[in-house]
Amino acid sequence: METARRIVAEEGVDRLTMRRLAKEIGSTPMALYHHVRDKEELLLLLLDDYAARTLHRTEPSAEPRERVVLAAATIHEALAACPWIVGVLTADDLTATSALWFVEQIVDGLIECGLSPERAVHGYRAIWYYTAGEILVRATAARRRTDDDRPTYRERVFADLDPAELPRLAQVADQWAPLTAKDTYLDGLGALVDGLLAAR
Repeated sequence: METARRIVAEEGVDRLTMRRLAKEIGSTPMALYHHVRDKEELLLLLLDDYAARTLHRTEPSAEPRERVVLAAATIHEALAACPWIVGVLTADDLTATSALWFVEQIVDGLIECGLSPERAVHGYRAIWYYTAGEILVRATAARRRTDDDRPTYRERVFADLDPAELPRLAQVADQWAPLTAKDTYLDGLGALVDGLLAAR
């Protein structure tokens, strides 16, 4: 597990293969199959292990909206620290069963706020997409910046914006990078939850 975790954390999920893992621990791929069925089962074990170590249940808030926000923020904080997991979870067929308590809190809170069970599931999905997207974009941007210190293509484009064609973007062009780098996840989450609840 430790070796598999190190491979995915340092090099990404695609670099984890049973052959590679066996080689690194001084075994054979066939020997690994006595412990796990395949790479998917190994990833599930890694997901559950990470969730069990990092996602700590808190006393649910009595106020359902706050319960939704707190559960989503807890998921965000845990996954932002280990973004490779988001890539695995976005395939939408693997999930850490030990993390389902937080999903339950979100769906239950949305239902208690007046959404139907179906709308609550759709609301959870919107919150998950927002959370996963925010983490993936930030992680990818951070990785790009550490690999290359030259100005990004976007920075070069924004430096040359034509105010006659794009007046609002030109107005904030010199502030764009610091503004978009700010961590506004909780603000966006609150707005998203309020929007979902306004549809009641």
